[in-house]
Amino acid sequence: MPQGTLFIVSAPSGAGKTSLVRELVESLDGLQVSVSHTTRERRQGEVNGVNYHFVAVADFEAMIERGEFFEYARVFDNYYGTSQSSVQAMLAAGQDVILEIDWQGARQVRRQLPDAVSIFILPPSREELERRLASRGTDEHAVIERRMREAVEEMSHHDEYAYLVINDDFTTALRELQSLVIARRLTLARMRERHGPLLASLLSRTPGVE
Repeated sequence: MPQGTLFIVSAPSGAGKTSLVRELVESLDGLQVSVSHTTRERRQGEVNGVNYHFVAVADFEAMIERGEFFEYARVFDNYYGTSQSSVQAMLAAGQDVILEIDWQGARQVRRQLPDAVSIFILPPSREELERRLASRGTDEHAVIERRMREAVEEMSHHDEYAYLVINDDFTTALRELQSLVIARRLTLARMRERHGPLLASLLSRTPGVE
């Protein structure tokens, strides 16, 4: 069975990454998002194993000691990490896998899997990004300013990625993401793995035909 492809998708808060990835997965077969582990408390409506794998701090730190994460980070006193065995199992089963992680996690993953396809999603402007952050209506101005500073820092690492998608029009950005996944599935290496017998039959010499 052909090995799946690992896609790394990063973006600043407010760029629309979560919505785009959700629609991307729903629109293409054989593509799924890796579910991260975290030590933070489960929020109302969240499902263990769907939104995150919720684990105790001691269990997470034991996983770190055993080298079980592709990448992990501590954010606001909580750990977040990507299980290596889970991702490898999905890839070995021929699934294409998306990791929604920040630039620091992306660096860690690329060191271990240089063939991973990295994509960075950008907003169309700083003004639009600030508008999106403010439109949530639940944060004070100081919080929005802090998130803008964090977003600019995240965006400064865009040049570490192989592809850029600008989320100005949602439909266009989704189509571009779909194109990247489909194009990867059509590489010579993937097609040889998937359609080896067909290629062999097409190239076989027919008796009597020169």
